[in-house]
Amino acid sequence: MTRNVVISGGGTGIGLAAARTFAADGDRVLLLGRRREVLERAGAGVPGAEVYAADLADPVAVRGVAGHVGREFGAVDVLIHSAGGNGLLEREAGADDPLDAVARHWTVNFRLNLLTAVLLTEALRDRLAVPGGRVLFLSSIAAYRGSGQTAYAAAKAGLHPYAHDLARKLGPHGITVNVVAPGYVEDTAFFGDGIDARRRAELVAETADGRAGTPGDVAATLHWLASPGAGHITSQIIQVNGGAERGH
Repeated sequence: MTRNVVISGGGTGIGLAAARTFAADGDRVLLLGRRREVLERAGAGVPGAEVYAADLADPVAVRGVAGHVGREFGAVDVLIHSAGGNGLLEREAGADDPLDAVARHWTVNFRLNLLTAVLLTEALRDRLAVPGGRVLFLSSIAAYRGSGQTAYAAAKAGLHPYAHDLARKLGPHGITVNVVAPGYVEDTAFFGDGIDARRRAELVAETADGRAGTPGDVAATLHWLASPGAGHITSQIIQVNGGAERGH
């Protein structure tokens, strides 16, 4: 049966890989993101995909998304939160006072990685399929380690208690809520123009299988968590990192 799948951050990286995976299964996919041109380019390569451009950290824009989903889709079977990042695509703040720069950096990461997911979830919460709805959040290995950019790690970690609380509230309605926490994944915009060979080698060396992750690795995990076979899995954080970090 065709499902309605809404994916934030669907224009690039893991979100786009997930869109292709679900579309290949015959599902109807809606791609969300801030950059319309990126979404349209991505949507052209995903069979039957629709796109809607919005800043998901803006309540007014998120209300617009909810209205569109209600008119065009009705129920949401799978909601995937792939929007986020470490702020590399944001405009430079200029010559800020150091404390102002810290406040901006943390606020940007909070908005990109946590607020977007919470606002979109709350806006679409009453449209989740009952029973059988799936809510899936993208966290990070950084949420366990506090490594890299601490503001990004803290914002991603904030998804975990929200997901656990949501799972308890939605569980009686037959809706599952889970988090997927990838490790180092290549072919995404997270590192901007990329990382140097030495740092890449260090990240790969941390894994047990000796390779970097791919967007497809994470997309396959999301697809499985959205399947009927994962119907009794909820309030979990699934790590996809090649063994670089073990579950706690």
